[in-house]
Amino acid sequence: MADFATLRRRMVDNQIRPNAVTDPDVIQAMLAVPRHVFVAEDEMPFAYAERELLMSAAAPERRMLTPVNLARLVQALPLGLEASTMVVGCGSGCSAAILAHLSASVVALEEDPALLAEARKCLAEVAAANVTLAEGRLIDGWPAGAPYDAILVEGAVEASPDALISQLKPGGMLAAIQRSERISRAMLWEHVGESAAKWPQFEAWATVLPGFEREAAFVF
Repeated sequence: MADFATLRRRMVDNQIRPNAVTDPDVIQAMLAVPRHVFVAEDEMPFAYAERELLMSAAAPERRMLTPVNLARLVQALPLGLEASTMVVGCGSGCSAAILAHLSASVVALEEDPALLAEARKCLAEVAAANVTLAEGRLIDGWPAGAPYDAILVEGAVEASPDALISQLKPGGMLAAIQRSERISRAMLWEHVGESAAKWPQFEAWATVLPGFEREAAFVF
């Protein structure tokens, strides 16, 4: 049987720390959450590798963020013991479990019924009591829990996540990987007044979430 605790420590020491993740609370959260619990059974041997992973055989189009991308996105967010957070596209719940260690409350939004069932099972297994699961379209966010201090998008966006940004508190931030035709990079949006400021963070890649695809251009 694999020694998952050792693999998790190696993931942190050999992948996450060398990639500019220095926040001790984020590092401790990555060590605390058993990533292998949240992946499809066939993916368990690769749970701590730096790759996107299938979360459920019933949802073959969806993937979990790589450990480094997840840790760096989380580190960029304004978290703390009083923070209200949301994960959009929580999948099987791994990122929500990590945010549960770093904030007061987490809304974990998912629209795929199979993944929602996986998240319910997995989050119960790791006793993430401050996570509330919500079912709804990802692009709509979850206004019932707004406003949020921080929003993490568990996947990539091509379209601007305007509806999500509007659910942030003033000064709140949203972290996501944004893909364009030429480049894909992690971005940070801050809710400023009636608009949003945006800053590039680092080059990254992830599978685009449903609803966040770029509209196809009309061609004569």
